[in-house]
Amino acid sequence: MTHRPTLYPLAFHPIYKEKVWGGRSLEKLGRALPGDASARIGESWEIADLATTSVSGGGGNAEYSAVANGPLSGKTIRQLMQMYGESFLGQGVKPSADGGFPLLIKFLDASENLSVQVHPSPGYAAAHPEAHLKSEAWYIVDAKPGAVIYKGLKPGVTPQQLHAALKVNTDEAVVPLLNAVPAIRGDCHYLPSGTLHALGAGVLVAEVQTPSDTTFRVYDWGRTERELHIEQAMACIDFAGTRKSTALAKPQSLAAFETQAKACSDFFHIDRVTAGGSMSTRILTDRAEIWIGLEGILTFTKLDGVAVECGPGQSILLAGGSDELSLACGGPGCWLRVTLPNSAR
Repeated sequence: MTHRPTLYPLAFHPIYKEKVWGGRSLEKLGRALPGDASARIGESWEIADLATTSVSGGGGNAEYSAVANGPLSGKTIRQLMQMYGESFLGQGVKPSADGGFPLLIKFLDASENLSVQVHPSPGYAAAHPEAHLKSEAWYIVDAKPGAVIYKGLKPGVTPQQLHAALKVNTDEAVVPLLNAVPAIRGDCHYLPSGTLHALGAGVLVAEVQTPSDTTFRVYDWGRTERELHIEQAMACIDFAGTRKSTALAKPQSLAAFETQAKACSDFFHIDRVTAGGSMSTRILTDRAEIWIGLEGILTFTKLDGVAVECGPGQSILLAGGSDELSLACGGPGCWLRVTLPNSAR
């Protein structure tokens, strides 16, 4: 029988994506970004397990994150799913439709506006097997003064109004129909499939999403080099705003740490965990969860002494079979804790 190392807190090599709207703000989180100052890094895929990606999104190839620490270094997350079976995700947690990890974790750095876009609605995805649902949440890590995100349409905007504005294809025609929301550090926005949206210039977010990059663009702010998908998008947009986030669940208590629920859906829960000073506690991971570092350093230590740090801009995966762990920090800090509900699908 092939030896399987005991699971431990897993760090992964980031997968960087250059984008026309990207920048270099991830360097503020201590990242050594590829390329020189002219390389516009828009996305860092922290934990990815996609057998296919769209050409306009992920580049058209499969993307599998590879472990960066410990005896499992070099193994992809898909290989780990196969090696450890159901125990890797934990009891009651379903893999993605193609048997992969059910979440995709990213950082997005928008030095310019992202395209106004929508991801397939449940109805569209059911009728088009090549299109995949994508529900996501943006946690605002940093934002320049006056920055906004575009989240849905203003109340009362009809399909006819939007379609006519998209034919005109100018800021003056399209932007007044969009619901602009101030981008405030620490806010979290849930964007279910079918929500027309765009990340505004000057915003850095941590993104938690279902594992898909099927995107239909409707407006690209005067840029002409990328394809638009207006008819597909019109078939997906939730004009009535009926698909909402579920009510925020009570955050999971962590002894002296302060916890606040930030987003809740059928696919994931996001809690913000903060520490006012030096503190520690223990957790038992019966289901896989992900920690994303924002401020300070949190150290995960197994009972056998294996220790892994989660600092600013780092993402750590605790697999379902990681057993009991201690959490400790030497001073103030802030992290996101992403958990998978039993109903994840």
